[in-house]
Amino acid sequence: MKASPERLTELSRMEEARRQTQRQLDMIDRQIIRRMTALIPRLGCKRSGYRRGKPPDPGAFLERYRSNLAAITAERQPEIDALSRKLARQDAAIETLRARCAPESRSARDDPECKDECRSPADCRPRKRHDAAA
Repeated sequence: MKASPERLTELSRMEEARRQTQRQLDMIDRQIIRRMTALIPRLGCKRSGYRRGKPPDPGAFLERYRSNLAAITAERQPEIDALSRKLARQDAAIETLRARCAPESRSARDDPECKDECRSPADCRPRKRHDAAA
C-alpha cells in the first residue's frame, strides 16, 4: 500500500498524541514523587529513641514510607490505569498503521518506479523537526 501524504500525516498525528499521553503519565509520576519528597521529613520525626532500653526500629521509617506511597498512588491509580490503557491502544494503532505502510511484496519494494511506497516501517515515521523542540 502506498504511503500517501495523508497516511504519513495521520501517523505523525497519532505519534504526537501518544507522546502527549506519555507526558501525562510522566507528570503524574512526578507529582507523586514530589508529594512523597514533601512527606519524608514528617515520616522521620516519629522516633521513639531509647525508651526503656529499647533501640529504635530501623525498618519503621521504610514501612511508613511504603504505606504512604501506596496511599498516594492509590489515589491516582484510576487515572494511571486509564492512561496506560490509552497508551497501549495508541501503540497498537501506530503499529497497525506502520504495517499498512510497509510494502506487501518484495518485487514492489525493489521497483524503482514505486518511489512513494514505504521501503520499511522506519520510512513511515515522520522526520524529527528541530524547530518544534519547545
